[in-house]
Amino acid sequence: MSKRDYYEILGISRTATDQEIKSAYRRLAVKYHPDKNPNDATAEEKFKEAAEAYGVLSDTEQRRRYDRFGHAGVSSSAGAGAWGAPGFGGIEDILGDLFGFGDVFGGRGGGRRSAAQRGADLRYDLEITLEDAANGMTAQLRIPRLETCDVCKGSGAAAGSQPETCSTCNGSGQVRYQQGFFSVARTCHVCRGAGRVVENPCAECKGNGRVEREKQLEIKVPAGVETGSRLRVSGEGEAGTQGGASGDLYVVIHVAEHDQFERQGSNLYEAVPITFAQAALGADIMVKTLEGEEKLKVPMGTQTGTVFRLRGKGMPALGGRGKGDLFVSVTVVTPTTLTREQRRLLEQLADVENKDLENKGLVDKVRDIFG
Repeated sequence: MSKRDYYEILGISRTATDQEIKSAYRRLAVKYHPDKNPNDATAEEKFKEAAEAYGVLSDTEQRRRYDRFGHAGVSSSAGAGAWGAPGFGGIEDILGDLFGFGDVFGGRGGGRRSAAQRGADLRYDLEITLEDAANGMTAQLRIPRLETCDVCKGSGAAAGSQPETCSTCNGSGQVRYQQGFFSVARTCHVCRGAGRVVENPCAECKGNGRVEREKQLEIKVPAGVETGSRLRVSGEGEAGTQGGASGDLYVVIHVAEHDQFERQGSNLYEAVPITFAQAALGADIMVKTLEGEEKLKVPMGTQTGTVFRLRGKGMPALGGRGKGDLFVSVTVVTPTTLTREQRRLLEQLADVENKDLENKGLVDKVRDIFG
């Protein structure tokens, strides 16, 4: 969602403590919560932005990766992950403190919550050339992500041990409170909703159940993509926790500007210079297309700014539904230096043009005399 710096969003320094992060988010949540700002799109956006920032910075692993890699190192959907991403677990507590309730009447049915959490989605920004966008390509990507620890198989516990049932919530992942007539359930602050705690953590993943690795992927980019196109690669995001499914990878395309063509949708536009002689007498010229050079017939008397259309010489439509056109705009170029021969010929042309103008003037005078 947001591309602003997460520390800037919350108004804190990069050395802020967990409590400072939580307090900063609490302040913004009170100010911009949709219940307090009905039908206010700006407030709603700021609330989501703050939740996105808190979702990353409140999680130790996500914060470490953000500090190292920036937005590329964390989920592109961190705003959504802030409400349910692994390791977040604090939004219920915060909103409960703000508005005096959590899961009313037992909330989720009173049963034990599943510890399994889906992995975060990831985003990769890929820049390609216009030719690559026209022809399609295969890209080799290196993706930093969290993968299930091979040593503990994702449990987070050292060999020969297992996670223990949380004694605070008795494995339910929730702690219940009685507030008047209401039974309020909040996420357990000890196990953070997992229902289990790791007493003897795995040395490889430090008890997280996941480790950071780079994965090399081969991605096929179809012909016709344009800036902003998103390619979804299912299951290639971060690994889930406690047996949860992996997230997805979203590859966002950025097509670099071309030195010859300007693109508008599936059509291409090109400016081509021609000489005065070519414009006056007409000529066959060669123009550049994405498929090579193409002959273009310039008719006699062509003026600067005339646009010619070459059908089917533009970009392919995404999905293979035909191709756009190439529009060629010609500009008559005036030479800045002349050879002796060029000057002689132009002077002869100037003499002829001057005589034509004089004759035209004489004819106009005769017409005036005889009415």
